[in-house]
Amino acid sequence: QVQLVESGGGSVQPGGSLGLSCAASGSIFRIDFMGWYRQAPGKQRELVARITRSGTTTYADSVKGRFTISRDNAKNTVYLQMNSLKPEDTAVYNCNADVMSRTDGSYRDYWGQGTQVTVSS
Repeated sequence: QVQLVESGGGSVQPGGSLGLSCAASGSIFRIDFMGWYRQAPGKQRELVARITRSGTTTYADSVKGRFTISRDNAKNTVYLQMNSLKPEDTAVYNCNADVMSRTDGSYRDYWGQGTQVTVSS
């Protein structure tokens, strides 16, 4: 059993910043990939950023240069620092973790419940 809990969402004006965090807990042996996805009203879910255990990052073109993903392996936590926010960044943001079970050694994808980010004037 693994649980991911996000925090840090909220409302901000265009050009502002927000920081999201997602902490994983439970029967965790190790976590490979961690990432952030988002889904805006009327749009498909998209990858925002992901990070490997060793720190290699991938970003959507739309957020590159504005968002920074990082992680703390000791805390099983992934972060997303969002700067220069735009109205089109408005979405529900979900974190994702590829977790190896402490019980049987298999990998499973887990998702947080989501946190709302709203960028508007």
